[in-house]
Amino acid sequence: MSNIGIVENCFGCGVCSMVCGKKLIKMKISSEGFYVPYIENAENCTNCGLCESVCSYLTPSISVENHPQLSLAAWSRDENVRKESSSGGVCYEFERTLMDEGFKACLVRYNTKQHRAEHYIANTLDELQQGLGSKYIQSYTLDAFSSMGKHEKYLVVGTPCQIDSFRRYAMRMKKDEDYFLIDFFCHGVPSMLMWGKYVKYMKDKVGQIAYVSWRNKQTGWHDSWVMTADGSERCNKINGETNASTHDYFSRRSKGDPFFTMFLNDMCFNKPCYTHCKYKYDQSAADIRVGDLWGNTFALDEKGVSAVVAFTQRGVDLIKKSNLEFTSYPFEIVAEGQQKSRIAYRKGRDEIVEYMKNDHVTIEDVVKLQQKIQKRQLLIKRITHPIVSCRNLIKKIR
Repeated sequence: MSNIGIVENCFGCGVCSMVCGKKLIKMKISSEGFYVPYIENAENCTNCGLCESVCSYLTPSISVENHPQLSLAAWSRDENVRKESSSGGVCYEFERTLMDEGFKACLVRYNTKQHRAEHYIANTLDELQQGLGSKYIQSYTLDAFSSMGKHEKYLVVGTPCQIDSFRRYAMRMKKDEDYFLIDFFCHGVPSMLMWGKYVKYMKDKVGQIAYVSWRNKQTGWHDSWVMTADGSERCNKINGETNASTHDYFSRRSKGDPFFTMFLNDMCFNKPCYTHCKYKYDQSAADIRVGDLWGNTFALDEKGVSAVVAFTQRGVDLIKKSNLEFTSYPFEIVAEGQQKSRIAYRKGRDEIVEYMKNDHVTIEDVVKLQQKIQKRQLLIKRITHPIVSCRNLIKKIR
């Protein structure tokens, strides 16, 4: 990387910055709204190759040849944990178990001052609370990863590409036993340009934002794609409590929420999510993979059920000693509803990302453009379909 400034073709995991002995690599937001490494003072690079050795983007394979050893449906025995979590609360129980064994936890929280998701180090059970719930935007990892003590043990939770790079780091440093790695069934990471516009959309309604949540099971687990936010005035009144029954801002995917409209239409993801992701379905470098157990088996459950897949014996052992209710199922049932391969590059994606660079464009404008692009593509499909059919008929006649 020594002859490069900003590296745009990248997952943005930040492990290269963590491992650089010269501290030359910083993480910055690219023009498209994604965290990427930036090489400062490249002339001081010694070409040691450490950054490339831990990079999950640069190789077509994952760092280990893992296969599912155990797959199951699970949820926390603690009803409060299950209620406050996105699905069944299993991650919190893994964190609590490992913390009892001397591990610290590297998790993701939302920073309302900088309007970003970020990894942080939890040293106590109380600090685990900040990591509850899913965050559907790319996380900033550098501060947390760089602060890890060399002689301490950590549970690290992240996207599959982050975890793959971290596994490479652990193997490179011969410290596999010091890290327990958890990833999740990942859909993709949307541009921070889109998230910034959505934050402005929420701020116009609630003022200065003091709390944000991406999932809320007040309307049930299956309709939990709900964005909630509270302004600072409300949070001060309830003494920092974030589990209140009502919120200043409440917006559901099923009612056309603009963030989830863009996210679930796959129209503004990081380019490597389309072109280089190799972590779908049963491909993982983690000890355990978690997610929502969508599908027919728990279609009537509204409390939340986690899909849990152990890829290592350490993963199997942790599941069995954690405070969980669980039932084993074939992997195909546990992973039902999850993507089996990476998403195709969306026509119109580049047009939307370019459009979002305009500061005057709102999130409503972005959604309108996305809908316009979809209608345009549908029209083209309808026009070309008869032409293709006629050509096929002619070929058959000939």
